[in-house]
Amino acid sequence: MDRIKAELVRLKFIMLAVFFLCTKTYIIYKMGFRIQSENFLQEFLLIINPLSSTVLLIGLSLFLGGKSRNIMVIITSLLATCILYFNLIYFRFFSDFLTWPVLFQTSNAQDLQRSITELIKFSDVLLLLDIVILTFLVLKNNIPIYARGKREPVFLLAVTALLFFINISIAQLERPQLLTRAFDREMLVKNIGIMNYHVYDAFIQSQSKAQRVFAESSDIDEVLRYRNENYKEPDPDMNGIANGKNVIVLSLESLQSFVINESLNGEEITPFLNSLIKESYYFDNFYHQTAQGKTSDSEFLVANSLFGRDSGAVFFTHAGNKFNSLPEIFNESGYYTSVMHANNKSFWNRDMMYLSLGYNKFFDINSYDVNEENSIGWGLKDKDFFEQSIDLLKSQPEPYYTKFITLTNHFPFELGEEDKLIEEFDSNSGTLNRYFPTVRYMDHAVEVFFDRLKEEGMYEDSIFILYGDHYGISEYHHRAMSKFLGKEELTPFDHVQLQRVPMIVHIPGQTNEVNHSVSGQIDIKPTIMHLLGMDTKEDIQFGSDLFSPDRQSFAVLRDRSFVTDAFVYTKGSCYLKTDGTETDLENCEPFFEKANLDLDLSDKILYGDLLRFY
Repeated sequence: MDRIKAELVRLKFIMLAVFFLCTKTYIIYKMGFRIQSENFLQEFLLIINPLSSTVLLIGLSLFLGGKSRNIMVIITSLLATCILYFNLIYFRFFSDFLTWPVLFQTSNAQDLQRSITELIKFSDVLLLLDIVILTFLVLKNNIPIYARGKREPVFLLAVTALLFFINISIAQLERPQLLTRAFDREMLVKNIGIMNYHVYDAFIQSQSKAQRVFAESSDIDEVLRYRNENYKEPDPDMNGIANGKNVIVLSLESLQSFVINESLNGEEITPFLNSLIKESYYFDNFYHQTAQGKTSDSEFLVANSLFGRDSGAVFFTHAGNKFNSLPEIFNESGYYTSVMHANNKSFWNRDMMYLSLGYNKFFDINSYDVNEENSIGWGLKDKDFFEQSIDLLKSQPEPYYTKFITLTNHFPFELGEEDKLIEEFDSNSGTLNRYFPTVRYMDHAVEVFFDRLKEEGMYEDSIFILYGDHYGISEYHHRAMSKFLGKEELTPFDHVQLQRVPMIVHIPGQTNEVNHSVSGQIDIKPTIMHLLGMDTKEDIQFGSDLFSPDRQSFAVLRDRSFVTDAFVYTKGSCYLKTDGTETDLENCEPFFEKANLDLDLSDKILYGDLLRFY
């Protein structure tokens, strides 16, 4: 007994550091990540899941002796705090956890600096409190200095293994087949802990890298069978209706459908888009299907009718793949293809990815006159961007396929007073409050663009595809969103409904129509191709023409939530689409196979680079 007592005394400083870090992690779980528990077992898991990784990380000091041991305790505590804090900052905007591919997207760091500053809070300094206390105890010589024990490292590994075994056993009891759900990062953090999640994520990423090495040409056969079974014939009245016309695609930054045809303080939020919808084909049950790649994910979806990754950004991880992209198809049909985006060409690795996608030209920030007067936030204001792009459009041979990517309506939604055409909202979220003026400004900029095209005689010979690229207001701001929507609180069903983004097909001279079928960004590529009379039967894609009379009203999101005409499935629950009432899970079960096949086969193509065999 005396020996055990003496050993515990030797480990007192280490145990104190473990206690501090586990407590801090739990507090961040509850207050930072806002992880909710549905029962006692889930709450117990939240309390114990940091233990195994914390004991291992801080216990590394047991391999040292003397003063080095105590210093190592402080260093590892600080390292763990940094990991927690980076995840917290990321979560405040994306409502998600960091993955290894995101960490390696270092070329975006400078451009993200302003957004990160917005996410930092003064109270965050409290996360260093335990580090300060530990450092104080060491500097005051209140911590005894011990030599390295021979058995301590073995003891450390044994305790770590035991704690992890207990953790994973309880987690498997609470959520069977937990480790097959790599796409559900919140569930993994909730059950195995933030540090263990990062180790598991590294394993998953290494697996995905290996898939290309071991891929074979026969692997594409299953994809081809699925493609043939799901092909939808185009609407004969719409097929080829825009043949030979210029195609102008507008990717509208962070635009969600909840602002369309809505007002704030008696003012329309998007007056021009509202009027344009009355002269266009509008899809009001259209969903973004992006994940951590955000705008780049939406670009990938539109160009390929394939899904992006569930973690990281495909623009970074698979820019060297072979694709059968929309720009390549247009090139083969005699079109000139380009992208206009007044940002650094390397942001999201666009300069490399655009080469793989086959664009003839990328008009980046160097193609524009950007100065302090005409820029804010992420760069050139949308109005100036569209104005300066007119001459660039004129410089292109016709017909052309050109995509525009707007910037101003980007987090943190900054705008000068002179450009505010509508008042801010009044809520506890500055992010949501500022969102409405920047949306209104973007709407005005699009109006200016259309007016200029008409003045220059470029309007009639073009068709226009306008879509929101991803959400602008994350789950982190649900309390403020509930106030705008007039609800007491937002449910998982409401969260999925907030992933709707506008989708407008504007063909000058055509009548308007509102289409209520459920659809997503995966459907844009075949829709554009059929509008121009292009054949899609031999193209590998997972979307279907929005105008096809036979298309299934369905959209699967990247987190494997899905939406049908009647039901919404998300986070393990099934809801009635009419009113959001939770219903029996068996009502959603008939759609599980399609949702999983769409994502899994698309991933198979991406990770195996299977189009190189086609």
